[in-house]
Amino acid sequence: MACREDATLAGVPAPDPAQYDSFAAQYEEHSAEAPYNALYDRPATLRLLGDVSGKRVLDAACGPGHYVERLLAQNAEVVGCDASPAMIDLARKRAGDGVDLRVHSLDDPFTWVESATFDVVLCALAYHYVTNRVGFLREARRMLEPDGRLLISTHHPTADWVRLGGSYFHHGPVTETWSKGWEITAWRMPLTRLTEEFTSAGFVIQRLVEPAPDPAMEHSHPETFERLSNEPAFILFELGKRNEV
Repeated sequence: MACREDATLAGVPAPDPAQYDSFAAQYEEHSAEAPYNALYDRPATLRLLGDVSGKRVLDAACGPGHYVERLLAQNAEVVGCDASPAMIDLARKRAGDGVDLRVHSLDDPFTWVESATFDVVLCALAYHYVTNRVGFLREARRMLEPDGRLLISTHHPTADWVRLGGSYFHHGPVTETWSKGWEITAWRMPLTRLTEEFTSAGFVIQRLVEPAPDPAMEHSHPETFERLSNEPAFILFELGKRNEV
């Protein structure tokens, strides 16, 4: 699937991989406690990750390093990357010395990583910003051990449809302005497109999770808790490498 060509043909600019760079510090503070991050995505994703002690993990699009910090606390061997230099600076401050953190866009080949290097590749709330998604998936498959796992959390296609309207089957980049004034461009796509990309890159879905909000959210953000208890905002996938025939 030539996602780059799709964006060009549609005449709509694709997401800038480093679009968070100008407000990285504000996003770090926001995502540390924001309910969709701290009480929805992270608890669900960490449960799906399970025990990573001694595992080699690539945090692909690591942002300010919230997951890097948690992975290190679980004694994982962590490598991280992000397209935003400002995000990598923040992640380095959070992770301390000795962790390989690099400026790298998921749209580009991982020429600096050998094949079969990682047990887990994590891509948390970043897949919808990647234009060359199948290229990234193929690189993730190459970098994983034979029994390695790729974990992705991303926008739930029905949540985008309910929020944005139009055809559920629309595929293309959409620009929105968040409540803090941040202008964000992300890809919108139906579930069929999402899963076909996984298949075309040589993955099988081992688990699909539509997370429930953390119980603590009921007290800290009751309206958001009620909404997420009835309508999923994100969807999580655990992918394994399909055996070649």
